[in-house]
Amino acid sequence: MVEINVGRGNVPAASMFDRAMPGVVTAKADELFAMARKSSLWTLTFGLACCAIEMMSTYMAHHDFDRFGVVTWPSPRQSDVMIVAGTVVKKMGDPIRLLYEQMPEPKWVIAMGSCATNGGPYYRSYSVVMGVDHIIPVDVYVPGCPPRPEALMQGILKLQEKIMRDSRNRDGKS
Repeated sequence: MVEINVGRGNVPAASMFDRAMPGVVTAKADELFAMARKSSLWTLTFGLACCAIEMMSTYMAHHDFDRFGVVTWPSPRQSDVMIVAGTVVKKMGDPIRLLYEQMPEPKWVIAMGSCATNGGPYYRSYSVVMGVDHIIPVDVYVPGCPPRPEALMQGILKLQEKIMRDSRNRDGKS
């Protein structure tokens, strides 16, 4: 039996901090809070049309939104993410704005589907809002008519990246 001696290569020495306090992790408080926020999003689902069916299927067993830390919540007072899925008519503008204003800070909005993002096939209709961003600020747009559940899952991942990026940029650095 031949033994092969594998060298360790160029291994850096342990830092002074690791020798003094092993197992201690340092991080900024904003980044720790952002990590907790991104892993426990409570969504206020606002389904208005066919996109709502796809949004509901994202919560079912095949896609399982819970694995991303996303929990649906019926009250705006405990939710931090609003998902607007479907055609926003002008009559629904005030209720959407009211629900958004009742949500505590920090809060985010996902516009799901082409109707929620720009009016969709009802573009320039007398009763349809040309995107929910005319009513409330939107953080993530999920395209499609209707978008598949995988697209909404991608939107949640983009929102989680945005939450982490915003916490890093909070101290004024870009």
